[in-house]
Amino acid sequence: MSDNNVMLGAVDLSLARQGRRLLDGISLALPARGAVALIGPNGAGKSTLLNLLAGQMAADHGAVSLQGRPLQAFSVRERALRIGYMPQRFEPHWDVTLEDLVRMRVPGLGSAEQVLAQADLQTLGPRRWSTLSGGERARGMLAAVLAADPPVLLADEPGAALDVQHRLALVQALALRGRDRLVVVAMHDLDLAFERFDRVIVMHGGRVAMDGSPAQLLHQPQLDEIFGVHFERIAAPPHILLRARSRPQETAT
Repeated sequence: MSDNNVMLGAVDLSLARQGRRLLDGISLALPARGAVALIGPNGAGKSTLLNLLAGQMAADHGAVSLQGRPLQAFSVRERALRIGYMPQRFEPHWDVTLEDLVRMRVPGLGSAEQVLAQADLQTLGPRRWSTLSGGERARGMLAAVLAADPPVLLADEPGAALDVQHRLALVQALALRGRDRLVVVAMHDLDLAFERFDRVIVMHGGRVAMDGSPAQLLHQPQLDEIFGVHFERIAAPPHILLRARSRPQETAT
């Protein structure tokens, strides 16, 4: 991919905390359009990478660029308008209403009432953050992030607190958004990752272990090694489902 086609880039990103290396030399080139799933075992570095790509944290080494410019060259407001970031957990400093939270995101871009109505969340608008369920918070936060229609969306486990119906709808909406914008989603649901996304990046031990289309990665034995299980590949046309089974214990000889 040429530099002119890279929307969000990372070069040799490394980060350590308390003597533990969280990221180890990650380089990525992400285009202006595409739905990218970021998967890997717990502790692989998915959330840390999204934090660095969003500018929420600074790397010990390496750099992040947005449209060919260093990310730090953008003001906080400029960055917020270009990169929508949905963390795994969000707690505002004050117990504001959802309507107030959205209003903070859309100054001059429209009304909070319109944003909530478009997301079918208007009944939640007057409620304070502390009274919302995990699923309601996730849906409200996503509506607030998307209100500015950023060219880049980074989401960390956005469906974790949602029921099955809303999780499927959310993943489908994010995948469709990838037709016109760049969407990067950290997730644990491997079937949805391989079924709905154009590109899958597999992280392991703070590194990018695999990177390619679902068709390229789905049958690779390395996938089983990374997750420490045996995946049974089940044909469910037009898709392949993964059923994880424990790996047989090796007997001592």
